[in-house]
Amino acid sequence: MNLNIAIAASLLTPVFGAMLIFLLRKYRRMVEIIFVASAMVLLLITVYILNSDAHLSDQVVRLYPIIAGIPLAFHVEPLGLLYAMVGAALWLVTTIYAIGYMNANKEKHLARFYICFCIAMAAVMGIAYAANLLTLFIFYEALTFSTYPLVAHKGNDSAKKGARTYLGILLTSSIGFLLVAILWTWQLTASLDFTVGGILAGQLSDGLLLILFSLFILGIGKAGLMPFHRWLPSAMVAPTPVSALLHAVAVVKAGVFCVLKISVYIFGLDVLHATGASTAIIWLATLTMLLASLVAIQQDNLKARLAYSTISQLAYIVLGAALATTVSMVGASLHLVTHAVGKITLFFCAGAIYTASKKTNISDMQGIGYSMPITMTAYTIAALSIIGLPPLAGSWSKWFLIDGALSASHVLIAGAFLVSTLLNIVYLMPISIQAFSLKPNANKPRLQEAPKALLLPLSVTAISCLALFFLMPYIYHFLQSLD
Repeated sequence: MNLNIAIAASLLTPVFGAMLIFLLRKYRRMVEIIFVASAMVLLLITVYILNSDAHLSDQVVRLYPIIAGIPLAFHVEPLGLLYAMVGAALWLVTTIYAIGYMNANKEKHLARFYICFCIAMAAVMGIAYAANLLTLFIFYEALTFSTYPLVAHKGNDSAKKGARTYLGILLTSSIGFLLVAILWTWQLTASLDFTVGGILAGQLSDGLLLILFSLFILGIGKAGLMPFHRWLPSAMVAPTPVSALLHAVAVVKAGVFCVLKISVYIFGLDVLHATGASTAIIWLATLTMLLASLVAIQQDNLKARLAYSTISQLAYIVLGAALATTVSMVGASLHLVTHAVGKITLFFCAGAIYTASKKTNISDMQGIGYSMPITMTAYTIAALSIIGLPPLAGSWSKWFLIDGALSASHVLIAGAFLVSTLLNIVYLMPISIQAFSLKPNANKPRLQEAPKALLLPLSVTAISCLALFFLMPYIYHFLQSLD
């Protein structure tokens, strides 16, 4: 299998799966088999691309020109391949979880749900392998539209309102800011190609570069920076597998991945560092990181607390990119991985708790660890990883981010990372303490663990939080070309 075929297969496998699901939509068991099989095939293809060392090649797969001679183009590079691997691996566990969750909660319109899931993953692969800004923008918008029906899945008034907020904010930011930034870049350079070292050196004054960089980052609403963050808590009306997709597998990770890719391959770290073009975003990301944590502390609804936690954690990644040092960029890239695995575990646990008990508020979860020990142990492991406690994966990314801030002479930013970590403890750990240290109400019936189809994925991702700690040196070596 050559690279052209492998990339095409990455894009088309989920689409083909969606088509089969549509054709066989009346046969629930067949639909579920196709859903899982599509994810398995995509992961195998992605592993093949990784093992082929395609990220070391300069080969670009160009299709027909779309606008002004700019083609739909794809290229494998380390950052994109890392994102593709995270997406493909977590999609597989999410398919198993989604089937168990949707069946256990007797959700309706399953074929539509699985079809949109598949199309969203095709968009993720397009974003990961995009070789220019036009291709990135097309698949970025495709991801928005394919996930909109997932947010609105329940069909009630709150779901429709949440979906409108989701679509409105993401389209407003992408068309009003991101598209403008892309057109400005084209006008300056007559190129939209992702290029090592960037394409904007010497093209603009420092002040205009700051404006252009800010347009790009604010235009990527999926990165969740304030004030374009409201879609995240609004989208929590969706079923928990959708929350996992939005917060860990696809949407928010697509946002921060775009931030990283544009920083490295459009601006270049040297240009950002030398011109101070990212200064405004540094402080906006710092503010988002701290304020979102403070809001998270006040949330009693578990999914809402996790949503604001996500907003804060995404700001870590944006901040790592904006600091524009090799160390901070590696830290941001590692945090994309560690947060994805940790946060998907937390959402899986939230869904398992809801399925077993119909509880959504933290104040109602007293002593739940006694009846759901597997779920709450997995929750605790993932929470500690996000906090950054060794030997869990999140400790690596936080270390590199703090080191990156210090290497960029931003002592205050390094301090902000530490303050945010303390806030992580405040909003994540009381849930575990309450679950295991307080006895359950004796007057209420004893709960049981969620079905195995939910426990297996959350156990796998929780164990991965530990396993990735030992794999991080290999991922670090893989990312050494980010300069």
